[in-house]
Amino acid sequence: MYEIIGIWCVVLLTLSIFSYLYGDNPFYKSAEHIFVGVSAGYIFTITFWDTIWPNLFGRLLPSYVKAGFEFDISYIFPLVLGIFMLFRLSKKYDWLSRISIAYIVGMMAGLKFYVFLNSNLLTQIKSSTVNFSGTYLSIINEVIILIGVISGLVYFFFSKEHTGVVGRVSRIGVYFLMIKFGASFGFAVMGRISLLIGRFEELIEYSKPEYYYSTPVILGLMIVALSFWSFKNSKNINENN
Repeated sequence: MYEIIGIWCVVLLTLSIFSYLYGDNPFYKSAEHIFVGVSAGYIFTITFWDTIWPNLFGRLLPSYVKAGFEFDISYIFPLVLGIFMLFRLSKKYDWLSRISIAYIVGMMAGLKFYVFLNSNLLTQIKSSTVNFSGTYLSIINEVIILIGVISGLVYFFFSKEHTGVVGRVSRIGVYFLMIKFGASFGFAVMGRISLLIGRFEELIEYSKPEYYYSTPVILGLMIVALSFWSFKNSKNINENN
């Protein structure tokens, strides 16, 4: 019985999201609010019990938490900074949260700069080199990548007017950029389509008798409810006019 109830809830929420194709309506708003609320609660719970509780309190209260860590007084600083973040909700003491925000932004800026320098710059330079000891196909592929990198950088070089050789090279860079954007967009669309197919497969599966025809029953009830809601809204609009 609990499995059937869960399946009916899955079908109801899925069709409620799909109902946005008709327009903004109470079914879609309810499903949206449920999704946001459940996601926020789930992320908070997982973050607290899997990260904060063992890694922070497990070092400040090792005998109580029993997470396998030894007592470390230095972890009092992240605890204080975390408490300061909660003062963001107070108008009088919200200035304390700026200390935590400044620490987080400064620390993450330093860490991200190293990651960006290593992955986006050094790795890109290394990947743009041509290894002439490889096969003919690999050499051609690496030369094409090198041309795409250089022409793409020239397109974003605005210190010189894009005329003559610079203009022709930047034009080649535009072609490479359009191919990249098109491939990325197509990959994203195919990923979303695969998710959509998965949802349709579940809706079709739950239309069987063993699931008490959940999909057609809920779909019919939603159509009736949306028709009544639309008729009521149009009637209210006409009365107001």
